[in-house]
Amino acid sequence: MNRTDPPALRGVPVDAVLVGQVRPFGPKGVPSGIDKRPLAGPVPVTALGLSGDGQGDPKHHGGREKALHHYAYDHYPAWRAELAELSVQAGPVLSAPGAFGENLSTTGLTEAEVCIGDCFRLGTALVEVSQARQPCWKLNHRFGHAGMSRAVQQSLRTGWYYRVLEEGELRVGDGLALVSRPYPDWSLARLLRVLYVDRLDYAALAEMAELPPLAESWRKLARQRVAKHEVEDMEKRLAGG
Repeated sequence: MNRTDPPALRGVPVDAVLVGQVRPFGPKGVPSGIDKRPLAGPVPVTALGLSGDGQGDPKHHGGREKALHHYAYDHYPAWRAELAELSVQAGPVLSAPGAFGENLSTTGLTEAEVCIGDCFRLGTALVEVSQARQPCWKLNHRFGHAGMSRAVQQSLRTGWYYRVLEEGELRVGDGLALVSRPYPDWSLARLLRVLYVDRLDYAALAEMAELPPLAESWRKLARQRVAKHEVEDMEKRLAGG
């Protein structure tokens, strides 16, 4: 499969639709909705995400730019293999979709095939890819592995977010079909490489800062790197307070 002819052109089925209630999480009992459970549907898709889905930290999670979180089930076998000797807790967590706090799980689409600004028909809703995920410290507790957030970042297997352009309804088995692709040169894999690998590629950063569908927080980050000639501190996000 290549970026110009992804399987979503033919329709990729949504294998799991998941929502989570806000509950105490981790050793300090911080509020979080990362523990999501599958629903058969139908589930309303609103401008702020799936009906019934909660976020414990609305400053950093959820909102219109991160209404829906999609994680490729394609990555699960690699994580099972990589974490087998590092975390006993990871085995049960990876036994079914939802390990990464995702709302949507599919097979057949990864960061290599999805581009910023892609518009998909999701059930009866219309959604647009707004950004990739910046993994945070909550994944460390979720998987029982202190380096999990960093591992997700370094792997570039982060998942991605949608904004909702048209509200609708979704149920398991509904299709995710590509409607338009305005920026075929900006796959999420490329975006993540600029963010986490070639971190001071000024030409790419300048181009990234001008991508209209990209969430403003990411465009601002790109502008700051160009202006300051340095990479922002990621430690608090990755390791926690």
